[in-house]
Amino acid sequence: MPLPADRVLAAQNLLEELGVATEEHPGGTLGAHLRRVRQQLERWNARPALQLAGLCHAFYGTDGFALAPMPLAHRSRLVEAIGAEAESIVYFYASCDRRASYPTLADTSGADFRDRFTGRRFTPALRERTDFAELTAANELDIARIDAGFREAWGAGLLALFTRLRPLLSPQAWQDCTTVLGD
Repeated sequence: MPLPADRVLAAQNLLEELGVATEEHPGGTLGAHLRRVRQQLERWNARPALQLAGLCHAFYGTDGFALAPMPLAHRSRLVEAIGAEAESIVYFYASCDRRASYPTLADTSGADFRDRFTGRRFTPALRERTDFAELTAANELDIARIDAGFREAWGAGLLALFTRLRPLLSPQAWQDCTTVLGD
């Protein structure tokens, strides 16, 4: 299924409107990073909703990126721009309490996910976890490709994380993890 061009344009317009497309980010601007993450997901043959989520994954901030261009109270604006499925992936990604959730995310016996916005703990569906893993890999690998200092400081830890998440990653994503972060 092709990526709807109107949704991509709506997301890019929203980034511009919020004034964050030109925010500094490793490897250039936040807008450039978000476009590269979406393109990486496209190369991995991700479905359109996941690609759109990649383009907008920083809208609510993350546990590792404090800038939150869009308040959670305005989620309906992102739903209007990219659709409900893509927005729910963005929310799930942004809501992850990494310290609490990363250790068990790939557990088949039940991942323990903690929503950092609400404090709620639950076991996410497999699709939520695979989307999260792919988006996390696309995001981190983009920075690692561009910033040697980031790769040196965080590469081993990221490779260990993606090794744990391997059951949730597509073969293409796993191959890129080993290529970019491997010795």
